Amino acid sequence: MSFIYLAVPLAAVVLSFLIKNRKAIYGVVILSSLITMLLTLWLTYVNVSGGGNGLVLTMGILYIDSFSIIVLDIITILGFFIHIYSAGYIERDYISGKIDEKQVKLYFILMNAFVFTMLVSVSVKNVGILWVAIEATTLASVFLVGFYNKRESLEAAWKYIIICSVGIALAFLGIVFLHLSSTGVIASPSQVLNFTDLTVLAKGLDSSVLKFAFIFILLGFGTKVGLAPMHTWLPAAHSQAPSPVSAMLSGVLLNSAMYGIIRTMTIVNVNLGSNVFTGRLMIFFGLLSIAIAAIVILTQKDYKSLLAYSSIEHMGVIALAAGFFTPASLFAALLHMINHSFTKSMLFLSTGNILQKYHTTNISRIKGILKVLPVSGTVFIVGLLAIAGTPPFGIFSCEWNILTAVFSGKHYIIGSVTAVLLAVVFAGIVHCVFKMFFGEPPSEVESGEDRIAGTAVIVVLLIIVAALGLFMPDAAINLLNNAQAIISGGVC
Repeated sequence: MSFIYLAVPLAAVVLSFLIKNRKAIYGVVILSSLITMLLTLWLTYVNVSGGGNGLVLTMGILYIDSFSIIVLDIITILGFFIHIYSAGYIERDYISGKIDEKQVKLYFILMNAFVFTMLVSVSVKNVGILWVAIEATTLASVFLVGFYNKRESLEAAWKYIIICSVGIALAFLGIVFLHLSSTGVIASPSQVLNFTDLTVLAKGLDSSVLKFAFIFILLGFGTKVGLAPMHTWLPAAHSQAPSPVSAMLSGVLLNSAMYGIIRTMTIVNVNLGSNVFTGRLMIFFGLLSIAIAAIVILTQKDYKSLLAYSSIEHMGVIALAAGFFTPASLFAALLHMINHSFTKSMLFLSTGNILQKYHTTNISRIKGILKVLPVSGTVFIVGLLAIAGTPPFGIFSCEWNILTAVFSGKHYIIGSVTAVLLAVVFAGIVHCVFKMFFGEPPSEVESGEDRIAGTAVIVVLLIIVAALGLFMPDAAINLLNNAQAIISGGVC
């Protein structure tokens, strides 16, 4: 019964296919996402109250521990808010004639299939099944990227599936090496590719083969994470997908792939007895991602693409923190994952309101957002300050803690370079985007918030983002500490 949350989005897929009334579909998907969220929050309570390193729940290939719970909560909580927002967003597209009823149905079928694949990816202990689930996220979301069937969106969808398919092929090769490294060590067929068993038996794995496995898994899943230089699909997909889909891709999906990398990293570190090998690779790709994002953000002309490059930067920060592999840096990486997800989802949903008013993503063609959309504009500008690392928001505290961990380890050059790049990102966001908020809006743009529910969603997310920067319950701290212990110590 603990894993019944996996069945709920599948039920929503079936009902969305069978129901003909589009407004009934809205009700079904919102209710299903609410049920899924409540079920995973209950599992969170069970896990945190389990004592020690958190209660582990397992059944066959299904597996949940404190690390799984963090990503599960991100998926289901943001999935709930994004579904509420999607109902109004898609309804407005339907009323304006941009899409028809078949596309409304298709959108919610694909969205719930997308959610299901992400839930599976963090609910299994078999790395092979995790790989299948990550590949399935691509298949479910590619049609959402090309949802509007325009030339640009179809081109972005093709770019997305081709690059991510190459990446997932590399990850598959890594999983083959992972299996080969365990030959002669795994005693039972039921243990094959289970990261729980591989972690326990890690000392006996073939280290040279295991290193190859990690390189290919990092490159493969790193493509889906958006780490440079495998990141090129991400700005194109985010700029063309419907805004709720962009929120799901950036705020939710990237974490699922990063989860697979970190699980593998734990096995390799236990085998080698240190994080030197994996750490150097993670730090290299993390710094490269931050650097490329910082440079490109300075010249961005599309606000959705800018947010996409911001995601590349923040996943680079998480990779960098995970690479140092200290208790403090791992705790900060997990907390950064949460803060980035909520903040970036809020920003992409805010851009949905802006896009439906101005009908463009070109920064130079938008003026006077605060006059046209006083609530959405305020949320957007505050969200930009949060994502850029301004205090007192959670991302600032995460980046501060990460830099503190780096300098505490006497990695002064890496810490200094990271700090400079983060400052460049802040300057780029302020330079490129803040001009949108002031001045006189175009005469053809009507003022006023049009969708009460959608606007309420972004306001609630803003409250959550602000709260994350100011206060953290003991239960959340315990959950993060338990997850950090699992990652660093290989506790299963």
